[in-house]
Amino acid sequence: MNLFLSNTLLRQTIAAWARLLAITCTIGIPFLSTAAPKATAISVVPAPPASSINPFYTTNRAPLAPAPFLKLPIGAIGPNGWLRHQLDLEAEGMTGHLEGLSKWCKFEGNAWASPNGQGHSAWEELPYWLKGYGDLGYVLKNEAIIAKARKWIDAVLASQESDGWFGPRSLKTSLEGKPDLWPHMVMCNVLQSFYEYCGDERVLPFLTKYFKWLDSQPAEVFGTGYWPKVRFGDNIETIYWLYNRTGETWLLDLSKRIHDHMARWDTDVIDWHNVNIAQGFREPGVYFQQSHEPRHLDAAERNYSKVMGIYGQFPGGGFGGDENCRPGYTDPRQGFETCGIVEFMHSFEMLTKISGNPIWADRCEELAFNSLPAALTPDLKGLHYLTCANQVQLDKSNKAPGVQNEGNMFAYSPYEVYRCCQHNVSHGWPYYAEELWLATSDRGLCASLYSTSEVTAQVGDGGVKIIEETDYPFGDTVGFIVRTAASVKFPLYLRIPRWCVQPAVEVNGKAVSIRAKPSSYLVLERTWVDGDTVDLALPMHLGVRRWEKNKGAVSVDYGPLSFSAKIGEKWTRSGGTEEWPEYEVFPASAWNYGLVLDQNHPEKSFQLVKKAWRGVAQPFTPDTVPLELRAKGRKIPAWKQDTTGLVGKLQPSPIRSEEPLETITLIPMGAARLRVSAFPVIGKGHAAREWTAPKPLPVSASHCYASDTLEALIDGLEPKNSNDHMIPRFTWWDHRGTAEWVQYDFGKAKTISNLAVYWFDDTGTGSCRVPESCEVLYQSGGQWKPVEPAADCGTKPDMYNALSFKPVATTALRLQVRLQPSFSGGILEWLVRQ
Repeated sequence: MNLFLSNTLLRQTIAAWARLLAITCTIGIPFLSTAAPKATAISVVPAPPASSINPFYTTNRAPLAPAPFLKLPIGAIGPNGWLRHQLDLEAEGMTGHLEGLSKWCKFEGNAWASPNGQGHSAWEELPYWLKGYGDLGYVLKNEAIIAKARKWIDAVLASQESDGWFGPRSLKTSLEGKPDLWPHMVMCNVLQSFYEYCGDERVLPFLTKYFKWLDSQPAEVFGTGYWPKVRFGDNIETIYWLYNRTGETWLLDLSKRIHDHMARWDTDVIDWHNVNIAQGFREPGVYFQQSHEPRHLDAAERNYSKVMGIYGQFPGGGFGGDENCRPGYTDPRQGFETCGIVEFMHSFEMLTKISGNPIWADRCEELAFNSLPAALTPDLKGLHYLTCANQVQLDKSNKAPGVQNEGNMFAYSPYEVYRCCQHNVSHGWPYYAEELWLATSDRGLCASLYSTSEVTAQVGDGGVKIIEETDYPFGDTVGFIVRTAASVKFPLYLRIPRWCVQPAVEVNGKAVSIRAKPSSYLVLERTWVDGDTVDLALPMHLGVRRWEKNKGAVSVDYGPLSFSAKIGEKWTRSGGTEEWPEYEVFPASAWNYGLVLDQNHPEKSFQLVKKAWRGVAQPFTPDTVPLELRAKGRKIPAWKQDTTGLVGKLQPSPIRSEEPLETITLIPMGAARLRVSAFPVIGKGHAAREWTAPKPLPVSASHCYASDTLEALIDGLEPKNSNDHMIPRFTWWDHRGTAEWVQYDFGKAKTISNLAVYWFDDTGTGSCRVPESCEVLYQSGGQWKPVEPAADCGTKPDMYNALSFKPVATTALRLQVRLQPSFSGGILEWLVRQ
C-alpha cells in the first residue's frame, strides 16, 4: 500500500480507478493491467528549461524570449473536487446571473452588442464580466453559459468599423477627444479565451485589424487617461499572444511604442491604486519577453516586494489598498479590493509561465486559499468590496477615513453597490482552474497548482491523460494516475512549495530517493505506461510568522493556509430579495484575543485538529472547513471596535493581560469571513505593555465631513501638495461660503508663538478651495482674542502658511475661517509651535 495516501485519498483513488475502468471504451484507451517496470530519471530544478521546442502548443515566436511554461488549450483541464464546486457555485450564483442583476449586462441596447456601437453601458463592466463568464462556461463545459457568452462575442465581432475600431463608439473620443482604450484591453482578453477554446477563424483577423488601428495612433495616446496608461501592459500581453499566432512583425514595434510611452512600471511603483498595482506591477516582466533584459523581469519582483514590504505586512497574500495604498495605513484592518485579489492572482499566473519561478504559484495559491473565498458569500451569490486580514464586522456603515472610500464597503451584495468587483470577480476561479497544469517547453507537463483534476495533453511523442486526486490544501498528499494508449516518454514536473522542506514521492508504490528544496520543481522523467501512479507527499508543518513592521503581531500557518480566530457569525438580511439577498455579518462571539505562545518554539503552541470531509463540497465556511487549530489565549478587554465598527488598530506586542487563560479555536482564513489573523502576543514582565484605549483628540471643529477626519489635522503626514489624496484630510464639506473654525485644546496652558497651516484644495477634481481668509485666535479668560500683531495666517495652496506672533499663554488656539463663496475648504496639516 502507498505510504503517503491518506484514507480519504485512497478511497478517492479507488473511485478514480473505477471511473477509468468505466470510461476506457469511450476514450479509446486500452486498459493495461500489468506493465513492465520503467526506470525513472529524477532531478530537481529551479525552473524548467526555456526553449521553444514544444511542437504541440503555441510558444513564443522569435525574437520573443522562449518561455519555460506554456498554457494548455482551454478545456484540456477538468477541475474536480472543491474547486469544481466553487465553479459550479459561481455558475449558479451572482456571476452566472448578472444579465438579470446588472444593468450593464443587459443585451438590449448595450453599446457592446450594437452593430454601430451606440447604446448604454459603454465602459468596463460588460467586458469585465464576460472575461470570466465565458471562461467559466469553457472550463465547466457548460453549453448554456457558452451559448450566452457567444451571443455577446458574436455581437462584438460584428461591430468592427472599417478602420479597425470596435465596440462603443463613444470611447473613441471620450478622453478629451482621444480614445479611452482601457475597456478594449479587457475585451481583447475575452476574445483571446474564446479563440483558445474554439479556434474561431474571425478572431485573429479581427484583432489584427484593431491593432493596426492602434498602431496608427500617435504615441501620446499610450500615455492618455488615468486607467489606460497604467494598465497598457494588458495590451502588450495580447499583442504577444497575437504575434505568436500570426507572425506579423509590426506588432512588436507597436508593443515597444506602448511600453516606451505608457506609465513606466519598469522604473518604480508608479501608481498606488490597489488594482493598478495588482495588474500593472507585472508589465516589465511581460515586456522582458521582448527586451530579453533581466532587469525587466527583476522589476516585477521589485515592484511586488516594495508594495508588500510596506502595505502587505499581514497574512492572506494581499495588501492594504482600500482604494489606494496610503502612508500610515498599514494595519491589517486595511482592505484589499476584490478586483485586486483576482487581478493579483492573474498576474502571478502570468509570471509563473514567463519566468518559471515557482514563487509566483505560491503567491497565487496564498490569495486563492486565504482571501478570495472570504470576499464572497459561501454560495457565491454576493461579494463585498474590501477583504481585510483583521475584519470583525461586515456592516453597511461608513468606515471612512479608516478605509479610504466612504459608504458601504464591507457588507455582502450581488448588486451594483460594488460596480467593478461585481463584474471582475468572474475570472478569479476560472483562470485559476485553467492554470492547474502547464505544458513545458521540453514536451512535458507540470502540476503547477494542486487540485483534484484531470488533464489531457500532448507530451513527448504521444498523448496522455493524468488523473489528479488530492485534498490539498487541506491535505498534504497528491496522487496521480497516468492513462495512455501507448507508452510515452516525457518529464513530469511537480512544484515543491516554498514552505515544504521534506517532500517525498513514490512511483508505482515504490519510494524514490529525492532531495528537493523548497521553491523548486521535482522532475520525474520516464517512459510512462498506462496505469503508472505517482504519489507526492508535501508534509505541512505549523509555523508562526512575526510581523515586526506591524507591531510585532503574529500569524499562524499550516502549509499554504493561514489561520484566523474562529468568530461566531450572525448573518442579518439587510436588503435585496429572497433569491438575491444582501447581508451584514456581525460577531456573535469574542474576538479580541492575544495568543499565549511558547517563546522558544511558538509553533508548538498549537494543536492541529483534522476533521473528516463528510462529503462537503464547500470547505470555506466555519462549520465545514476540515482543519482547525487549538490555541491558548487571553482576552484584551481594551481592544475594541472603533466608532465606525472597524477593528481597533494593533498595538505593540507583547501585551499584558490578566484575563483568564482560554482555549481558542482557529480556522483557515478562507473559511473566516469575520477574521482576526494578525494576533497580538500576550506577555508578562517589564517588556509587556498595557493596551491603551484611544485618547480623545485635542482638536475639534465647527463641522467635519463624515468621511474625513479631525485626526488629519495633527497626524504628522506631510502633504505633497494641496490636492494630495493619498493622506487623510479634514474638510468642512459640504458647507460652502460659510464662517467655520478648527480648534486645538492643550489641556493646560502653553506658550505659543507661531503656527503653520497646509490647506486642502482640490481644484480640478472637486469643490474645496483655500479659504477667503483665516484669523488666529487664542483663549483668554473664557474669551477668544486675536493674536498680536493681528494678521491673516495666509491662504496659499501647495505650501505651509506660517505665522509668527507675540507669545501667548493659552489653553486653546483657534483658526477662524471664512470659506470662499460657493466653495468649501479643508486642512491637510496644522502645526502649532511654542
